[in-house]
Amino acid sequence: MKDLILLFSLVLVPTLAYTENLKTKLNFSNSTTHKRLKRDWIWNQMHILEEMSSPLPHYVGKIISSVRNKNAKYVLEGEYANTIFKVDEVTGDVYAFERLDREKKSEYELTALIIDKITNQRMEAPSRFIIKVHDINDNVPIFVQKVFNGSVPEMSSIGTSVTKVTAVDADDPTVTGHATVIYQVIEGENYFTVDESGVISTATANLDREAQSTYKIVVKAKDSLGNTGREASTATVFITLLDINDNFPTFKKESFHFRVPENTPIKGEVGRLEVVDIDEPQNRNTTYNLVRGYYRDTFKIITIPSTNEGIIKPQKPLNYEEIKEYKFNVEATDPTVIPRYYKPGGNKSIATITIEVLDVDEPPVFTQPLYIFKVEENNPQKNNPIGTVSARDPDAANRAIRYIPRISSPPGNYIKISDKGVVFLNQALDRETSAWYNITIRAVELVDKNILSDKESQALIHIQVTDVNDNAPELTYPEEPRVCENAEPGQVVTRISATDKDEMLPGVFFKYSLDTEDSNFTLSDNHDNTANVTVKYGQFNRELAKTHFLTVMISDNGKPALTSTNTLAISICKCNERGEVTFCEASAKMVGVSIQALVAIFVCILTIIVITLLLFLRKRHKKDLNVLRNNVAEIHEQLVTYDEEGGGEMDTTSYDVSVLNSARKNTMKPPRLTLEPALSPYAQIQKPAENGHSGTGEMEIMIEVKKDEADNDGDLLPYDTLHIYGYEGAESIAESLSSLESGSSDSDTDYDFLNDWGPRFKMLAELYGSEPTIDFVY
Repeated sequence: MKDLILLFSLVLVPTLAYTENLKTKLNFSNSTTHKRLKRDWIWNQMHILEEMSSPLPHYVGKIISSVRNKNAKYVLEGEYANTIFKVDEVTGDVYAFERLDREKKSEYELTALIIDKITNQRMEAPSRFIIKVHDINDNVPIFVQKVFNGSVPEMSSIGTSVTKVTAVDADDPTVTGHATVIYQVIEGENYFTVDESGVISTATANLDREAQSTYKIVVKAKDSLGNTGREASTATVFITLLDINDNFPTFKKESFHFRVPENTPIKGEVGRLEVVDIDEPQNRNTTYNLVRGYYRDTFKIITIPSTNEGIIKPQKPLNYEEIKEYKFNVEATDPTVIPRYYKPGGNKSIATITIEVLDVDEPPVFTQPLYIFKVEENNPQKNNPIGTVSARDPDAANRAIRYIPRISSPPGNYIKISDKGVVFLNQALDRETSAWYNITIRAVELVDKNILSDKESQALIHIQVTDVNDNAPELTYPEEPRVCENAEPGQVVTRISATDKDEMLPGVFFKYSLDTEDSNFTLSDNHDNTANVTVKYGQFNRELAKTHFLTVMISDNGKPALTSTNTLAISICKCNERGEVTFCEASAKMVGVSIQALVAIFVCILTIIVITLLLFLRKRHKKDLNVLRNNVAEIHEQLVTYDEEGGGEMDTTSYDVSVLNSARKNTMKPPRLTLEPALSPYAQIQKPAENGHSGTGEMEIMIEVKKDEADNDGDLLPYDTLHIYGYEGAESIAESLSSLESGSSDSDTDYDFLNDWGPRFKMLAELYGSEPTIDFVY
């Protein structure tokens, strides 16, 4: 009935408006007969209900124009013209030839025209109009998705929002009641509710995740006009309860028993305590405490967050000989649990812990890990102890201990330790070498009287060496002190200072003085362990000395006081009138040489001398070996008789030895030598007399005669030519006697072997032999 009333109003109102407009135009035309009437459409919008059940076509409305012409006809143009909508070309009635669905298309735009049937020309300007489809409640709400998910912390209060569901009604929301959605929980309503906007909330405050962690509810959506003849839409909602820390841990057992060796290191692991906490891991915050504080200084329990276990760790060494068993109670709780969730059973769980200590063979234990002793330097104290170390066997066996020094810094065997741990020095210690001596000492158990066990421990011994004034101060040489030859009295030449290898305490001061007052320089103390060298008289004479060596005595205030003598080289320079140096010879610093340096220099020189002697002896020994390689008798026979081949004497064919023999018998000028070869390559000559002295004299005379003949005879070829000595000396151990290709200083031939051939060759040995000379290298 409502739909019919609405349709009547939509059709009747445009008709009445058309009638009133037509009357106005007619009255106006009567009063003004000479004016042309303005033609115009008298409508702009039409309406039709969707899903009309009446037979097709459905009347929509009427288009009317002011044109009055029998040839006029109405025409529709547009996307849906002449398909869905058609017009009666005579009456202008518009009809719909299909049932319309507003949810598919809510309005249609068409164009109305009036044209001449004959000329097919427009008789009026086209006009657009809209056909609106009116909604009827023919759709139910549809959820945007079939499954929704939500979550809420467990034990939340009533009305806590969980999630939101959404359903959409395709009907016109501008029509009251057509698109209004009503939600209803039809499954799980005891735990959750839903409001008119689709927000799901908790309906109870007892949602316990540990009892049930997930819930499945079903929500129905319908519109406000109730049943439209279609089934309502439903959706499924899965709700997860989020865990909160509302449960306390509980020990898995009422008692725990652990067995642990006594040598368990501090903060090592004794055992693990296990608890059960039904909360999620992130909400498990178990803490363990010793009830009433028993053995709290001995054990500590650390919680492992990942497993919620409690690890028992010792806080001090366990000793089987002192305590063999520990027994105490431990409570487990969670301090982060909200108090309103405390359960009647209490908020703590208690278990009994028993720790049994097992005996082990332990190494010795020093009474302290570090020992510090003081000794005076340069004092051996061999019979006086410098301190005592002590270690003991912590086991019931209480074995004897032997002490052994192991490592020292600086390296060295400085100490010895008695079986009682008394420490003695093996040598005096020098503070200037090291102020501290560090020794690692081992304490080893004795299994038997002289058998060491593998159980040992170590401790450190620090020996502090106290200072003794055993080093004199030394001059710190300034850089090339200079003074002008025309310097005035009182002029400062340089400032000198000193260093002392001994400990430089605040009260140490140095005293500077000169070894003689007869000097053109003087010293003035600056009272800061330095002194100024000043000119005493002035006017130096460079002709006498270009460098002045000033002897400076430096003393310290130690007990006893020590003094050193130092030489300071001061260059005397030429200067201009302004006191500027114009010329000065470089002077070497007179640095004192220590005894150690002198010893080192002496050792180096001695080493060089010994090496030189060894090289000479080696060379002499090598030459003697070369001579001894040949038979001495054979050589003797070759040189004297030439009656056999051998020895490499290749020049015997060029020199006739018989000439020498004739000269020995007759001192007159011998016949001239001929170069023609003799019948025999080795001439027989008479041997010298058996009397060595006579033979030596005759040989000397013969040689001198031949020498004079060679020097004075200009007709013969000189003996020192290649004609005579071309092959002389080849392959001979004596080599050539010729001066060809030889030098007096470069020859390496040693003729000392002639002394070994007997008295017959004494003269040759004296002529060619010489005493060796030694070139020392400095």
